Amino acid sequence: MNPSSPNTAEKKRQGSLFGPGLIIAASFIGPGTITTAIVTGADYGFTLAWSVVFSIIATLVLQEMAVRLGIGAGLGLGEAMRRALDNPILRTLMIILVVAAIGIGGAAYAGGDTTGTSLAVSAVAPIDMRIIVALIVVAIFSLLITGSYKTIERVLMVMVGILTILFVITAFVVQPPVGEIFKGIFAPSLPPGSALTAIALIGTTVVPYNVFLHASLVQENWEGVPKMQAMKEARLDTAASISLGGLITLAVMATSFGALFLHGMSAETAEDLSTSLQPLLGDASTWVFALGLFAAGFTSALAGPLGAAYAITGILGKSTDMKSPLFRGVWISVLAVGAIIALTGIEPIQLIVIAQAANGLLLPIIAIFLLVTMNSKKVVGDNANGLWANVFGGAITLVVIGLGCYQLADLLGLLPS
Repeated sequence: MNPSSPNTAEKKRQGSLFGPGLIIAASFIGPGTITTAIVTGADYGFTLAWSVVFSIIATLVLQEMAVRLGIGAGLGLGEAMRRALDNPILRTLMIILVVAAIGIGGAAYAGGDTTGTSLAVSAVAPIDMRIIVALIVVAIFSLLITGSYKTIERVLMVMVGILTILFVITAFVVQPPVGEIFKGIFAPSLPPGSALTAIALIGTTVVPYNVFLHASLVQENWEGVPKMQAMKEARLDTAASISLGGLITLAVMATSFGALFLHGMSAETAEDLSTSLQPLLGDASTWVFALGLFAAGFTSALAGPLGAAYAITGILGKSTDMKSPLFRGVWISVLAVGAIIALTGIEPIQLIVIAQAANGLLLPIIAIFLLVTMNSKKVVGDNANGLWANVFGGAITLVVIGLGCYQLADLLGLLPS
């Protein structure tokens, strides 16, 4: 049957047009991204804005390949990796690496995201932190246990909408100099001592488990829709949603730039920026940033366990159905460990260091694997990479390999102080 015939063209998506892409954007815009953007804007102005733009381009390239893998081949990334690795030793090593990077990292970051969300609420409401953490965990559990893609998608869409409205409008209120913004984007520079900050900005955006998550979500959203139609819509979703995520990060940086850097002030937390905006926003400044941090934290705290479940069940060769026992077992475990970290006040620093090291190894492997897989017509058919996809994909792969080596060297103390 012709894919463009009336009968097939009328088939509907399971979710909205802007669904999986927005979930990916919601995933990488967490308290860590917001705080890093604030500190960067306060310490370096807009000189590192290019690293945000690069990270968005890198994310677009990797996630677009994940979209073609999911729709073109009907495969999740974990399943595709299992099929590609015939050697049982290599397959076992890959499973261990993915579980370590995604599982341990997801739990550590879930703790941080839940804590960040709780701090946002406690900033405007005098409620015990433990009660807030418990309520947030219950809310996330209640959403994920439904196993309903549509419900999760709608909640995250609302949260991303809140983030966009709050931070973009705040950036306009501060009115940072537009010329400096464009200079920071199009004239890359690296001030002394800013290398790790630039890597942090990239690392909070290019997240390994999002590639697993995206390849599976597009199958959920466009199930039964003709491939040509699905691919067109999924690419639009990916480009618009991830670009919006980058815009939010730049808006936060621009706000910090205008409110702090230009006045010679520094910042370590969102509260510092909130305080500096009181002359402009009055008492509303506290509410604005509390609501923004809550939305950022909640979206990441929800998407993290979901991404971990897709990645781990896929690499183990098990069902990625959101209602399957193992799938639920993974996200419940990740959420539970995150809740323990947040409730007990345990500093997840060691876990995060381990996760960073594992992610430093995993992201280049994923990038290489995607590049090889997306050149296989046997696997993805007509959705295989063309010349420009290989050029950009190859360049991004080389960069993430370099970043991974740099990150590991720094964690191992091999870099000169």
